[in-house]
Amino acid sequence: MNFFSQAFAFLLAPSNWASTAINPIGTRLVEHLWYTLIALVITAVIAIPIGFAIGHSGRGRGLAVALSGGARALPTLGVISLLALLIGLGLRAPIVALVILAIPSVLAGAYTGFDAVDRRTIDAARAVGMTEWQIVTQVEIPLGLPLLIGGLRAGALQIVATATLAAYVGEGGLGTFIFLGIGNNDFVTALAGSILIIVLAIVLEILFSLLQRLVVPAGVRAGRAKNDRPGATRTRAAVGSPLQEGSK
Repeated sequence: MNFFSQAFAFLLAPSNWASTAINPIGTRLVEHLWYTLIALVITAVIAIPIGFAIGHSGRGRGLAVALSGGARALPTLGVISLLALLIGLGLRAPIVALVILAIPSVLAGAYTGFDAVDRRTIDAARAVGMTEWQIVTQVEIPLGLPLLIGGLRAGALQIVATATLAAYVGEGGLGTFIFLGIGNNDFVTALAGSILIIVLAIVLEILFSLLQRLVVPAGVRAGRAKNDRPGATRTRAAVGSPLQEGSK
């Protein structure tokens, strides 16, 4: 058998999923998902309000882009090692590193979602007497939601891939199989761990893609359908132009 067939045999062996195994696959999978969820929720709590504020006001975008670019350039393993030295071994170091890694994607999704809303739609909302809060909650957030979900999707994929490094500081997760396999020259175990992470990332990608489609407002979908007619001369409506479409 080659490495791939041995890796799949490893994954399908019931003994490797049993709670009595040294590293039960199910337990490591749950740990990996838990780390991903924690990091994504913390990232969302930090990045979404800031992104909304930037997108609505149009201020601070340059600073946000610069900080996001800087955060993307940080070496994750180096950040985890540094944080582990500063705050000690445990879950906090990898979680903080994962949050730092995911913030740029979620932040970009939040403020570009607002930017994508047609300014004439905002002006029309103000013209009918909507307050700034109503514009944010009833116009900009619903119309910008697909791009925000796209940012969360990118952030989740980065987190689920990088959460592998939690095993580097002894916090388990699917990275356990990779680090143990490499350390013991057991490439079958390492490959099995890699396959699990890839499958998990693909599943998350599919789920977020479906969610991103579902949150597109009905008015925007109707506008796209009209513009997709063969021979139509109008340009495709920008995200956030249902009022224009409805007025025609």
